[in-house]
Amino acid sequence: MPTISYLFVFSSVPNTPGIMKPYGGDHREGTKERIFNKKLSSARVIVENVFGVMSAVFRVLRSPMLLEPELASQVVMACVVLHNFLRRNRPSRTVYNPPSTFDVYDGDELIIPGSWRDDIPNNPVLRDIGNIPRRSPKNPLEIRNEFANYFYKT
Repeated sequence: MPTISYLFVFSSVPNTPGIMKPYGGDHREGTKERIFNKKLSSARVIVENVFGVMSAVFRVLRSPMLLEPELASQVVMACVVLHNFLRRNRPSRTVYNPPSTFDVYDGDELIIPGSWRDDIPNNPVLRDIGNIPRRSPKNPLEIRNEFANYFYKT
């Protein structure tokens, strides 16, 4: 089964209030930058798993919704509620998400892809963020450093 490395996916995207990127470069094991990069990568895997499974099941999430923002928000919330119900309901849990559904993080920098990725042809839902050539504002960099210090201390 193929593996995917997500540790440095956002390397060409600046930090913005809506996007946090890992520290660039290669960092020694145990440094706050390396720990932060691993935590950020793990968080991205979780988000991709949930959105990937939801978009594989709820096809309305596969393309832009031609709805008013308030109605689109209600559609997304309905999908989230149904997803959570199916995950928590014992009889439907194994049918909705069999054991190999989600990506598995091996604790290092590699991800073993889950079966939800096979359910979406050419993966139109999750795309890489393109290169945005501009300097990061200072505030997101400070936020990233605060997270890195927090993870380093724990």
